[in-house]
Amino acid sequence: MIRVLFVCMGNICRSPTAEGVFRRKLQEKKLEDKVDVASAGTHGYHVGEAPDQRTQRAAARRGYDLSGIRARKVAPQDLDYFDLILAMDRNSLEALHRVCPPERSERLGLFMDYSSNFDDEEVPDPYYGLGQGFDLVLDMVEDATKGLVDLVKERSAAMSAKDANNKTR
Repeated sequence: MIRVLFVCMGNICRSPTAEGVFRRKLQEKKLEDKVDVASAGTHGYHVGEAPDQRTQRAAARRGYDLSGIRARKVAPQDLDYFDLILAMDRNSLEALHRVCPPERSERLGLFMDYSSNFDDEEVPDPYYGLGQGFDLVLDMVEDATKGLVDLVKERSAAMSAKDANNKTR
């Protein structure tokens, strides 16, 4: 199983969007049993809250349901548990590097590194903006999710081949 954590500042806009979109795309590809996915924030401002209503409305217009997601703060055990910890922006990535033991830092990265259609390395925070920012976030997340799903397919196939090889011994 591959474990993926999406991280932004408050875990109410960008990272829950990535979690919801990624879950749905995994289901569409019948890969949901191969991945454990979650999201968290670098700050605990909104712990226990549902995603921002504007985030939920924008996601719902595209068929994503984020209502079951609740904000939480990145916990120390997350740095051990998750295989990929993907930040939405450089500030979040830097915050993760400050708390991550050096021997686990290879798990950290930027989510937009998986994008093929956007040159941006950060997903902009739409919280203080107007509605169109939430649609841009969705555009970017949907694009980067395609690359991440491809990675999951590759790793899953490699893990299956390794398991099959071990069973024949």
